[in-house]
Amino acid sequence: MPVSWPRALSIAALGAALALAPALVLFDFTVDDALIPARYATHLARGLGYRWNAHGPITDAVTPLGFPYLLAPFAARGPLHALAAAKVLGLLAWTAAAGLLAVTVDRASSSRLRWSALVLLPASAPLAAWSVAGLETGLAAALVSLAVCLVALGRPTLGAFPVGLAAALRPELLPFALLVAITPPPGESMRLGRAQMVRVALAAAPFFCVVAIRLAVFGRPTPLAVLAKPSDPWLGAKYALACFLLTGPLALVAPRVFLRSTAFVRGLVLAVAVHFAAVAVAGGDWMPLSRLVVPVLPAVILAAAHIAAVADARMTALRITLVVAGELFVMVKIGPAAARVGRDRAALVREIGPALEGARVVATLDAGWVGAATEANIVDLAGLTDPAIAALPGGHTTKRIAPAMLDARGVDSLVLLLARGARVEAPWTASRFDRGVEARIASFPAMAESFVVTAESRVPGLPYVVLRRRDVRGEPVNARGLRVDEPRSAPEPVNTRGLRADEPRSAPEPVNTRGLRADEPRSAPEPP
Repeated sequence: MPVSWPRALSIAALGAALALAPALVLFDFTVDDALIPARYATHLARGLGYRWNAHGPITDAVTPLGFPYLLAPFAARGPLHALAAAKVLGLLAWTAAAGLLAVTVDRASSSRLRWSALVLLPASAPLAAWSVAGLETGLAAALVSLAVCLVALGRPTLGAFPVGLAAALRPELLPFALLVAITPPPGESMRLGRAQMVRVALAAAPFFCVVAIRLAVFGRPTPLAVLAKPSDPWLGAKYALACFLLTGPLALVAPRVFLRSTAFVRGLVLAVAVHFAAVAVAGGDWMPLSRLVVPVLPAVILAAAHIAAVADARMTALRITLVVAGELFVMVKIGPAAARVGRDRAALVREIGPALEGARVVATLDAGWVGAATEANIVDLAGLTDPAIAALPGGHTTKRIAPAMLDARGVDSLVLLLARGARVEAPWTASRFDRGVEARIASFPAMAESFVVTAESRVPGLPYVVLRRRDVRGEPVNARGLRVDEPRSAPEPVNTRGLRADEPRSAPEPVNTRGLRADEPRSAPEPP
């Protein structure tokens, strides 16, 4: 089909606009984990290396290995600036990819029903939110979109490498990437020959390069998150099912159409199905808005366009209606809260940051925003940045921290989250905390005597408390030995002679050439 550039540019602009509008509405969405690579990027920008703590060891806390290097040029002023850069990069990448996706949908067929698939684009809260969350998800979705579009446009070899890069960013994408690599363009049949093996190698290479680097640098092939968050296939199955019902794949449920579809459509549908199975095996995810399936949603939209072009119009309308209903349910139910997350995290950083002034070592489960609020060392109670804690029994919110660990790590401050509706009790250890590891720490012996509450968050829905270690007098102190509520007196200005600036200077007494005062009596020399 010959390319009409004015038409292609117009349709690309339409696709970009359909992706951009909801992303701008949800631009303030983020998650605490997005500030973890942002802190790494800050340390890189300041010449401190690939470290979670400025003077700590190099650790593998970022699943998309190397992502902080992409943010480092924007991170010298701190993690919040790195996060802002990550959000803009994700938005630009996804908006451009959505433009190409719309052009590819236009070229799928001559049927008007192909356009029905593009309705899924602006209605998808997961695609919009994760494109601007500040993590790698937006980039992964853009790379997958580029890959499947290149395959659809007859350039499968060119499409193999971007989908491989997506799998390097998100390891659970590897099975999807390999299937896309062997999927033929429309009009060609499925076969496994030399060309397909070359594409498989191109798709697998980035993933296995990352594995090799991890083995060489960190001594393990998988991200630290795999150790910190043990997978639960049962929870993963429930997660995958919910994502299937609410993110768009229902548009692909057309068994009779599937059987008579092209090898290209069957390949995409199979790749999407395998990805959902991989997500289930991985145990799903605790983050909102279906993060782990977002990268493959562009493939869902493209496959839905091809299916709509040949399916019964009434069945297509029914499938698209069901999908849009699910997407709008998510947008209305979760969208408003998601749009406040970034502002709330920024408010926490501004409010709690001063309460952590002078802290040397802070223990917390929410390492991301706390790491943006202070330059102190952070003991990550989830283990996402700490291999020793990651290896402990328990999930990432229920690690079995030992009482001696706080002393061994030199922890002088704690940031804990109260349960919803709870308040600080007297003693504070009697308070109800939100997560298991926080309740566990509160139960340690002598905690009420060792730590005292010095600040409470006023951000709605985020009742964090700051606790500082007491000194021998029972007062909370900071790293300079001052009580946290003790005013710091300004030093009195002195001049170069060691006098205060306001201290009167006496006039010098006259002396003679022998160093005696003019009125000082001269004693007679002693006889030899």
